[in-house]
Amino acid sequence: MTDSNSTDNREQGVDFGELGEKIDAHEYPATSQELIDAYGHYELELQDGTQRFDEVLEPLGDESYESAESVRQAVFNMVGDEAVGRGEYTDRGTSMTGTSEEEDPESL
Repeated sequence: MTDSNSTDNREQGVDFGELGEKIDAHEYPATSQELIDAYGHYELELQDGTQRFDEVLEPLGDESYESAESVRQAVFNMVGDEAVGRGEYTDRGTSMTGTSEEEDPESL
């Protein structure tokens, strides 16, 4: 069951927090530098820690964004594996290698 009052607004492993509201309200088009100047000090929460918004956008140079969604997509592309959490992790249960349904009749 999910908590409708939860403050975890994680998208693709990134929680934008208050920054999400700021980039939604920003006027577009906007450049990376404009966004860094306005919001660079904000931190993005990732599975394995945090990263400053300016650190994420700076490598992109003076890219231009047409919408908040394009800014989010750039962030998702730049944080990569840092937002994913544990590598090779699955929550789908254990491997059933070497077993068959015939061996466990109660699995149906």
